[in-house]
Amino acid sequence: MTRTVIIEEFGGSDAMQIVERDVGEPGPGEVRIRHKACGLNFIDVYQRSGLYPLPLPTALGMEAAGIIEAVGAGVTHLKVGDRAAYASMPPGAYCDARVMPAAQICPLPDGITFEQGAAMMLKGLTVQYLFHRTTPLNKGDTVLFHAAAGGVGLIACQWARAAGITLIATAGSDEKCALAAAHGANHTVNYRTEDFAARVKEITGGKGVDVVMDSVGKDTFEGSLDCLKPLGMMISFGNASGPVDPVNIGILGAKGSLKLTRPTLFTHIADHEACQQMAKALFDRVLSGAVEIRIDQRFALADVAAAHDALEARKTTGATILEL
Repeated sequence: MTRTVIIEEFGGSDAMQIVERDVGEPGPGEVRIRHKACGLNFIDVYQRSGLYPLPLPTALGMEAAGIIEAVGAGVTHLKVGDRAAYASMPPGAYCDARVMPAAQICPLPDGITFEQGAAMMLKGLTVQYLFHRTTPLNKGDTVLFHAAAGGVGLIACQWARAAGITLIATAGSDEKCALAAAHGANHTVNYRTEDFAARVKEITGGKGVDVVMDSVGKDTFEGSLDCLKPLGMMISFGNASGPVDPVNIGILGAKGSLKLTRPTLFTHIADHEACQQMAKALFDRVLSGAVEIRIDQRFALADVAAAHDALEARKTTGATILEL
């Protein structure tokens, strides 16, 4: 039996409940993994609330790290006893152990702890595809990154520094701005006290940025478009403030023939080989010291509701994990 966090209806953090479930044996292409730690992400909140609706009832959680306990037929990249980590569909990572598809589970190097693995997979793979798979980025380019003091943002600040990319970070307090700067952001903007679009134009001498990476959504979308230089790319990859309102695509032409995309990590990692290569690139950055995985909040599995509340209230910095 294993503890698993599920919801039977969409709602607030109180909709989550912990149940006991049989784990079972892996079938072809599957493994059973016993978790050591689980990661917390805004996608978990979106799925819990119904913003990203799933068939009910459903388990929650998208990333974790642990030890492989059993391997089904056809799985060749993992064996019993391996350390492993993942960010993967289907949801269900908030648990002690589970059986799941093996393709997106990645061997975890010995130099990375289970806690780091649980905190870094979804966030770090997101940064990997933002900087390397979404639009061409070159040394010297300028990126505006919203919510830069969060788990994804702090990795992005370090990633940009290592790649020679100028990163303008926004955050919701002076303390969070200082945290982003300490992790490599070249410029910071407190969007609660400053007009971030005006500040970006000032920083760039009126030119604007090459790319905006925005996980905030509704509150920042229009201002983000105003930060782009002609032919710039707007990457909207989250909805922390709510979903973006319907867009008249003509505005993209009026603002300088802008480009707009709404990617998801799970499209990028759907191919097994691509997923493993992306994970290796992430692990190499961490092992080299270029990227530090900062874990600022730790909760017990039984306190998952409090963890969600803290994330939604924007009281967190860095990564949050559930300890098992």
